[in-house]
Amino acid sequence: MKFDFGIVWDYLPLLIRGTGMTIGISLLAILLGAVLGLLIGFGKMSDRWYFSWPASGYIHAFRGTPLILQILITHFIVVPMFLGTTQAAVAAVAALSLNSAAYTGEIYRAGIQSIDPGQREAALSLGMNRYQTMRFIILPQAVKRMIPAFGNEFIVLVKDSSLVAYIAVPELMYWSNAMKGQYLKVWEPYLTAAVIYLILTYLLSKLLHFAERKAA
Repeated sequence: MKFDFGIVWDYLPLLIRGTGMTIGISLLAILLGAVLGLLIGFGKMSDRWYFSWPASGYIHAFRGTPLILQILITHFIVVPMFLGTTQAAVAAVAALSLNSAAYTGEIYRAGIQSIDPGQREAALSLGMNRYQTMRFIILPQAVKRMIPAFGNEFIVLVKDSSLVAYIAVPELMYWSNAMKGQYLKVWEPYLTAAVIYLILTYLLSKLLHFAERKAA
């Protein structure tokens, strides 16, 4: 089957714009997810049940249900409840952020708990309070160990962002589907999208390796 580069060239500006949207949505979602995930992670580690139970329930709910279902619920139910009408881009960022928070919460928990408890005890014995111990002793060491996991989560999020095409967010997969619908061809739009996603994930993996070396 002959690959028609002409239709790819015609759609190239839209594919580039869609790639920018994909990167923007993924970056915003990972940042918001990291902030919310920190609260979720601390909540799950809490000794108080009214913090640990909701945090554990949140993690189980978002890790145990399909992301596409979370996107649709956020788009058609959650966003209209707050804004009065649905907005695809807002729903996309919200759904991906909420989903990412469940995974980053576990990353925070695992990273913090991997630090030797003796360091916490030594810091407390030197007069530091729990906040100072966490900020100056535990977190700086834990963050270094979290970098690979956070990098992998970002790569997964970039690929999962393709699902927001179902709610008409004009990202990369959306324009690939538009190309398929206009020209009634499958190879060209989907192979082009696959190559672009491959380039994005490759560059992110290289950036991740660089961050790991700097942290080391």
